[in-house]
Amino acid sequence: MNDLDTLVDLVVKEGASDLHISEERNPYLRVSGTLVPLTKYPKFTKTLMQNILESVLSDSKKSIFKTSQGADFAYDHKGERFRAHAFLDQQKICMVFRHILKKIPTLAELDMPEYLENFARLKSGFFLVVGPTGHGKSTTLASLIDIINNERLENIITIEDPIEYLFTQKKSVIHQREIGTDTPSFATALHDSFRADMNVIMVGEMRDPDTMSTAVSAAETGHLVFSTLHTNNAAQTVDRIIDSFESSQQNQIRIQLAASLSGIFSQRLIPKISGGLVPAYELLINNTAISNLIRDKRTHEINTVIETSSQEGMIDFNRCLVQRVNEGKISVENAYLYSTDPKSLEKLL
Repeated sequence: MNDLDTLVDLVVKEGASDLHISEERNPYLRVSGTLVPLTKYPKFTKTLMQNILESVLSDSKKSIFKTSQGADFAYDHKGERFRAHAFLDQQKICMVFRHILKKIPTLAELDMPEYLENFARLKSGFFLVVGPTGHGKSTTLASLIDIINNERLENIITIEDPIEYLFTQKKSVIHQREIGTDTPSFATALHDSFRADMNVIMVGEMRDPDTMSTAVSAAETGHLVFSTLHTNNAAQTVDRIIDSFESSQQNQIRIQLAASLSGIFSQRLIPKISGGLVPAYELLINNTAISNLIRDKRTHEINTVIETSSQEGMIDFNRCLVQRVNEGKISVENAYLYSTDPKSLEKLL
């Protein structure tokens, strides 16, 4: 394990976000969004990777890895916490370790819009943070949960795979459940939470229709629900949820979602000109117009409502990119690279 320990120490020292190790390859760090090869470190042998895998996986995770050839897990070293994933590549063992900060950052420290705080202060509703893997969704959710923890007496349950940020109880009671260790699945844990007198629930990821349906029902019945999806924007997120269900169920989930959705926050981390990363984002707030579009199968019009509703707090992704360019934080080239609609962006720049 000394080889792994040396490298995770380097992750912390260099301020890297991720460590990649694989059989027959040199290790890599991801620093400010860029992969950096560590060529002075020897390539990992099969025996060494097998030993590391044996050491970092619990018995339950070893069983999952054996069955599915992949496993998510948490790794702790010298008080530093990592979210990790082990998988096979042509029968070679590979692992990625993502560094989780000890202190949960505030929304201001993350350079996020102040309006997001409003979603943490709701008593009920369904709020989603979406975007690609590795773009800070879990950190944003943790910041929102910590606002509740600081301000209100609530019973908060998180369901994660694995547990990432470890919350310190302040005003709220917090229970953190890990898939494979504390509960067999997101759907099971969600069903269980109704019997645990919960007020707020954070679901690490919406992976199946049962989880989605239960989360929406929880929001409908007076609970505050937070979760994530790997989607690119608000309209795609609504479609992804509805399309996950059989056609006979889609109308019902559409009606429920139109009523229970609070908002959708889509985010990307973009390289800063000065170094590091800065978020760009889109924010949908569910108002009467959005609710009607969801209910009437007109989700293709959602982007237009977001673009024309800035006075209500909504944020259009392209306008956020333009703002970041004007602030001198990102380059025009990166604005085009990360935009989901470059042609519309061109009109704004």
